[in-house]
Parts: sequence; C-alpha cells; structure tokens
Amino acid sequence: MSTWVLLRGLTRESRHWGGFVATLREHLPDANVVTFDLPGNGRLNALRSLRSVDEMAAFCRAELRHRGLPPPYHLLAMSLGAMVAVAWAQRHPQELAGCVLINTSLRAFSPFIHRLRPASAATLVKLMLFARSDRQWEEAILRLTTHHAGAGVIDEWLELRRERPVSRTNALRQLWAAARFSALPARPTPPMLVLASTNDALVDPRCSRQLASRWGAALAEHASAGHDLPLDDGPWVAQRVRDWLLATSR
Repeated sequence: MSTWVLLRGLTRESRHWGGFVATLREHLPDANVVTFDLPGNGRLNALRSLRSVDEMAAFCRAELRHRGLPPPYHLLAMSLGAMVAVAWAQRHPQELAGCVLINTSLRAFSPFIHRLRPASAATLVKLMLFARSDRQWEEAILRLTTHHAGAGVIDEWLELRRERPVSRTNALRQLWAAARFSALPARPTPPMLVLASTNDALVDPRCSRQLASRWGAALAEHASAGHDLPLDDGPWVAQRVRDWLLATSR
C-alpha cells in the first residue's frame, strides 16, 4: 500500500481538504491517504509557524516517522504545501515516489508579480492587518481561491476558524517563508505532475507552466477552477492523479 501525504497552503489546515480526501481514496483504493497540519495551523495553531519552507519539510518528515509510516511517500500538495514538497524532493529524493504540485510557484522560475498576483497580495496583507471579523476574512479567501464552491463552504470555514484560529503573526510568518523560498534550479528526481487552474486569481498559471517546462514534468490545466483546485473540482484532480500514475507505471 502506497502512502499519500496531503499538504495544504497558507493558513489552511487538514480539514480544509473537505471531501477531497474521500474522493482521492475512491480513485486510489490501494493508497493510505495521510493528512496533518503544519505548526501554526489546525490542531497545531498554538505553536509558532516555522520560519522557512525547509523547516516545514523537516517537520513533515519527522511527523511521518513519529506515526511509524516509512518511505517512500507520494506527496500531493498545493500552494505553500507544494513548496514544502519541492524542498523535500530536492533534499531527500530517496524518500519520495512522486509529487503532485497544485497551483504553486517557485522564485527561481517566476517573478513575484506572477507568484502572487498584485491585487491578491494587497488583499491578503489588508486581511492580515485589518480584518475586523472572521466572516470578513473567510469571505475574502473564498473570493480569492475558488470559483465553484457553494455558499455553505463559508459556514464550514467559519467553524474551523473559530475552533482553531490562525494568528495574524503566524499568517505573516507563513507568507514570509513562502516569499523567501527559492528552489534549486536542478530538477528533483522523483516523478512530478503539475496541476494548474487557468483562472487562478491568486497565483498566475504561468508559474505552473514554467515549472513544468523547466523540469520536464507532466502538466494538466483546469479551465475554470480557482486556486483551491481540489475544492472546486476534486474528482478532476483525483482522475488526473490516477491517469498520471498509470502512465508512469508503464
């Protein structure tokens, strides 16, 4: 049985995967799908967020060892989580059987204005510094990251936020870690699939295209989904993953 590790993005926790975990398990019935939170998020929201993406990767590796789950692993990660996957793949490639990178960006390949669209960057900073209510925060995040999610998602996210709030300090630390991360130019050895959303309002899809081109990775784009691709169309993501696994196993 293969172990699939799912890593979320900025200020999000494992429960933000919603129904996607079950969807992936349906498409990969032989997989052990594992989720956990980075320090500062979810059940670890009382901890200080780590200062760098490399430290986040080290935390993930230690967590899996603590759970008694040996490598190799498949990683499915989006946004900041995908940066963690890249750092892991470059420094400990022997531990990974493959990586699926969703709507991410790398400083080595893309300019800042593509890695975080200017209008969205301004919105995030304003939220972190001046958001007056939980609902104001979550409604803004929904507008930035999804195109197909139903209105009920807001109530779910508000409940998660009230149970396990992420401090402004930790949100800024995560944003700073993402902005500073720079991958090595050389392609990591684990097989890679890059998934992107053409209509991503947060990260320009040119970042994913450039990454796939530079590293010779498989690329698939969703024509209408937003940044949170697994939320907007989880079955599409799971099917692309399944097709990729079949293609690479031939």
